[in-house]
Amino acid sequence: MELKFYNTLTREKEPFISIEPGKVGLYTCGFTVYDYAHVGNLRSYIFADLLKRTLTVAGYKVRQVENITDVGHLVGDGDEGEDKMEVGARKSGKSVWEIAKYYTDIFKNDLKKANVTEPNVWASATEYIAEQIEFIKALEAKGFAYKTSDGVYFDTGKLTDYGKLAMLDLAGQKAGARVERSSELHTPRDFALWKFLTKEKNHEMKWESPWGVGFPGWHIECSAIGAKFLGEHFDIHTGGIDHIPVHHTNEIAQYEGRYGHKVVNFWMHHNFLLINGEKMSKSLGNLYTLDDIEKRGFSPLALRYLYLGTHYRQQLNFTWESLEAAQNAYTRIWRTVSDMGEGWDDNAQLAKFETAMADDLNTPQALAILWANTHNPKLIYKFDEVLGLGLKEAVERFRLEQADIPADILKLNQEREEARMGKDWGKADELRHKMAELGWSVEDTADGSRLAPL
Repeated sequence: MELKFYNTLTREKEPFISIEPGKVGLYTCGFTVYDYAHVGNLRSYIFADLLKRTLTVAGYKVRQVENITDVGHLVGDGDEGEDKMEVGARKSGKSVWEIAKYYTDIFKNDLKKANVTEPNVWASATEYIAEQIEFIKALEAKGFAYKTSDGVYFDTGKLTDYGKLAMLDLAGQKAGARVERSSELHTPRDFALWKFLTKEKNHEMKWESPWGVGFPGWHIECSAIGAKFLGEHFDIHTGGIDHIPVHHTNEIAQYEGRYGHKVVNFWMHHNFLLINGEKMSKSLGNLYTLDDIEKRGFSPLALRYLYLGTHYRQQLNFTWESLEAAQNAYTRIWRTVSDMGEGWDDNAQLAKFETAMADDLNTPQALAILWANTHNPKLIYKFDEVLGLGLKEAVERFRLEQADIPADILKLNQEREEARMGKDWGKADELRHKMAELGWSVEDTADGSRLAPL
């Protein structure tokens, strides 16, 4: 099976060949833990999980490293404004250390609910300050770092191909086009490696450094952590397309400034998630979390199924109606599979599925192949090793719950489920009352209906 992935660096789909045979080094840009993760954030980690699962099934041993940003990410995603952690702490009335732990725990639990496998290494930025300082010292020694009154900056003018990931038009870029930058900077594109404390801005997280007391810039954590755990040459780096013009562009500058060669072979990015056709924003009130999803009666795995229906490089429009359709489809899969026997090997269908996933994670095509084989549980479970929908667990749970329920009640409940999926609410209520008359209650949950004797 030949794997082909779209490489943002070249804007082409390329055959994937690992640096070390049989092994893959994978870095995933992690979450900034100043608030709850929203459904757009979750798309990033489900995408990375699908990539990891696909590589694993293809026979690779994957070492995945994921950072947790708990310092240095300023509000503007550049070098201006407050640290997001300080903003979150003030909003909650807790310390930055308290909210970092609180939101990290919730974030990891959200990933577990969405069946995202854990990385081999979780790396919080505050745990690797020494490595970040050493990285900056190495850049300084090679002439890529300089000191100003408010911090230590990377000199982008020293790199002839700075901005290649984003294909930036450096010649046409005007000074101050994005924001007004300090006159001390060598070029307006230069970015902070280390920020000093100021009397005007309180920053609870601070460390000693060779340049003065302060805290690291946002971009340096990923380069330092990536190099520590994956070395100065590794296979894949993932993230969202919003990271391309600033964060990942600056990561590349740091890597290549220090090591003098390409460090990451493949840069892979997922596209934006829209909400009802609009960009997510607090002002629109559409920053939905996984908790919001569950409170409306939806399963986190239905959300995962929804994401699989759109290729990761395409924009995905989230609506409550599309999530409901995804949940109905997801439920129908495991309900159908639960009525089948053990199934059998089918190498031809398995090969079709693997070919779809090998073609830059073509999940829409993979889902179509899954639907064509719901009569074969054994095959479906093999597909699900990559898709991660927890189908075997759902089937086993359902069968256990239904084991002692009379056949006539199961038949009525199936009719009611079909009525609900068809939005025939009158018939669904009628069947519920009929089941109650026969001594059975029905509760609708995110994982389907649950029956219990009255």
